[in-house]
Amino acid sequence: MTRLVGAALPLAMIVVPAAEAQRVRRPSLQSQLDAAMALIEAQRLRLDRQSAEIAALRTQVEGAKALPSLPPAAAPRQPAVAAAQGAAPSLPGDPGAALQPPLPPPLERVGQAAPDEDRPIELAVLDGGGSVITRRGQLTGEVQVDYARADRNRAVFRGIELVEAVLVGVFDINESRQDVVSASAALRYGLTDRLELGIRVPFVHRADTSILAPISGSTPDDNAATIDSSTKGTGIGDIEVSARYQLTQGREGVPYLIGNLQAVIPTGSDPFAIPRDSLGRATKAATGAGFFGISPSITAILPSDPVVLFGTLGYTFNLGKSVSTQIPPVIIDYVDPADAVSGSAGIGISFNQRTTINLGYAHTWAFGTKTRTRLIEPTPAWPGHMTTVSRDLQVGRLLFGVTYRVTDRTSLNWSVELGATEDATDLRTVLRVPTVLLTGR
Repeated sequence: MTRLVGAALPLAMIVVPAAEAQRVRRPSLQSQLDAAMALIEAQRLRLDRQSAEIAALRTQVEGAKALPSLPPAAAPRQPAVAAAQGAAPSLPGDPGAALQPPLPPPLERVGQAAPDEDRPIELAVLDGGGSVITRRGQLTGEVQVDYARADRNRAVFRGIELVEAVLVGVFDINESRQDVVSASAALRYGLTDRLELGIRVPFVHRADTSILAPISGSTPDDNAATIDSSTKGTGIGDIEVSARYQLTQGREGVPYLIGNLQAVIPTGSDPFAIPRDSLGRATKAATGAGFFGISPSITAILPSDPVVLFGTLGYTFNLGKSVSTQIPPVIIDYVDPADAVSGSAGIGISFNQRTTINLGYAHTWAFGTKTRTRLIEPTPAWPGHMTTVSRDLQVGRLLFGVTYRVTDRTSLNWSVELGATEDATDLRTVLRVPTVLLTGR
């Protein structure tokens, strides 16, 4: 019996510690399992949160693509932004937060507009209607300087044509030149987010030169027939007032549609009221058109990164009036200037967030001007009034422009127009400097 007890005692000393160790090990394994489940749950919550943030970022990116030239205002910083810049957001008490590797920095798009910019699209080749409506409460001032040059050279034959290319008579050359330099100041105010009102006041200097001379050898005394007339005029021009209304928001591939209404008030010197000599020749150049004009139009602007497509279609109503101007041998009683239909189209190409070039073409079809005249001394052949209609005019222009955004408030818009038809002005160049004077809401 003593031997049996002595043999069992060592065995008990081995089994009891093993059982005790097993009881100690079980709680440790359970705690590890609980910790692993907590870590898995934390990872699941973090993945769900990041999925929601990625979806929100994708929505913002798609919205930015719909308005490539109108970047949205900077949004408050979200955890997703911090994650995109290299640090993944972690939950409080997350045991796996220290194990998350930093994400690579986002790719930066060259020429992308800064998120805090909120500037409208600007097209240098379109005058007053070259941008999207500014927001409510914003006041924009603009200084403009432009120069225009027109040359007209015509050969006039007065005589008899015997056979083809055999002419007997007098050849006259009618040469006229016109140079116009003007400076103007304009204000545009956003009455609402869709409605903008504007006014422009120009100051004009104009110089006209006209020469009528016979070709050498066509008359016995060439100098006797030469008429050289030069006039100049300086003063305020015709004031322009305008209203613009944005019809669409330009999202999801739909262009911005902007309705424009412009009115010209004849505040400049009237070409039918300027002083004239005894022969009816003007002694001073007029600085205005002398007629009221109303021009409704519609402009379409379609952003398609990195270009902007644009087009304009409009009509001009010119209101006739009585003038009672004597230009021997006739008296001009009434003039009804020609109405005109116009259109333009082009493309703007952005090199970066500051520089854009514009290319386009514009065409105006002006109908015939009606004039009612009578002789100072009536004749049997012309006893009373006679109404005549001039030929229509085709005015085509090639457009080129550059827009450079100097600051968040100021831009430089330079444009050049080249005459593409005989009736068009040969050259016109315009420099505009719009500046935001008062920001809106």
